[in-house]
Amino acid sequence: MTERDEFEQEFDLQWANAAVHKEPSAQARMLAARRQEEQPRPRSFADAEPAVPRRSSWRSAAIVFGGIVALIVLLGYARTHALY
Repeated sequence: MTERDEFEQEFDLQWANAAVHKEPSAQARMLAARRQEEQPRPRSFADAEPAVPRRSSWRSAAIVFGGIVALIVLLGYARTHALY
């Protein structure tokens, strides 16, 4: 009877590993168990460096204000030519 239980358990494990859509809670349990075994090292937010260098604030402001000015000019141009 033990061989049958071992065979069924092995079959269940193979079926679960081959499943296309695994149960989310089973995946969460697996990740939790892995985290218990391999504790991640602590990191502070101050050590994190951005992946992309930040733009300066004046450049962002110039882009926004330039877009607003261009929109105002476009609307004014369209309004003056719509009268004729």
